[in-house]
Amino acid sequence: MAVLAIPLTSTLTVKCETGITPSGSPVIRKKSIPGLKSTVTDEDLHEIATALFSLVADQVVDITVSRNSQLLEEE
Repeated sequence: MAVLAIPLTSTLTVKCETGITPSGSPVIRKKSIPGLKSTVTDEDLHEIATALFSLVADQVVDITVSRNSQLLEEE
């Protein structure tokens, strides 16, 4: 049985350091941008995240992408 993965959408998640706790640990917040077209490239996603988060004072510590696909059996 062969299975075909049909790309659906992608979600871009950016983690930023927004401050420091009283004990000195970094405060990390996540912001997700869901529903992106599956055809967007990794380079485009990185460029989008970098451009958007350059507008805020928070330091970007991580950029990830999650991709959703539909799995279908091939006949």
